[in-house]
This record gives sequence, C-alpha cells and structure tokens, in this order.
Amino acid sequence: MTPGATPSGSEPDEHAPLTPDWTCGTCGDEWPCVTKRSRLLREYRADRASLSVYLGSCLAAATHDLHTASTPSLQDRFIGWVPRSPRTS
Repeated sequence: MTPGATPSGSEPDEHAPLTPDWTCGTCGDEWPCVTKRSRLLREYRADRASLSVYLGSCLAAATHDLHTASTPSLQDRFIGWVPRSPRTS
C-alpha cells in the first residue's frame, strides 16, 4: 500500500483497499465500497475532520496509482460521498 493510505482495521471482512487498483479486498467493488463507507461514517461519527484527512490521504495515493482516472471522478469517489455538516456562524 502507498504510504499515508493505511486501512483503518484488519478484520477479514474489513473491506480494505487493494492497491494499486483501489478495489475492495472483500467485495471487489471500487474502494471505498458501500460497506466501507458505512463503516467509516460509524467509526468517525464524532470526528468528521479526521475522516476527511484519512480519505484525503487515500485520495492522494489513489491519484498516484490511478493516474489515468480523472481527478473529479476520484474526488467524488473518495471524498464526495461524505455528508457535510451544516456550518455554524
């Protein structure tokens, strides 16, 4: 795995990414798959900023590995699905 992009766990059904293709090691879908997204939202429910940092590091590594993919599609895939919290003034 590329430095800076480490799986967040080590269970057999962890849905961790397989690089350099960035597919899910459990279900074979593009990573982060639907299951992993759900798990990440639960794991980081109290710290959305840390989730963004983690996914940002994964995005950076995937951009290097998947150099033929468009940047906007990778941004949508890695970060675009994270719900945004309403801003407070």
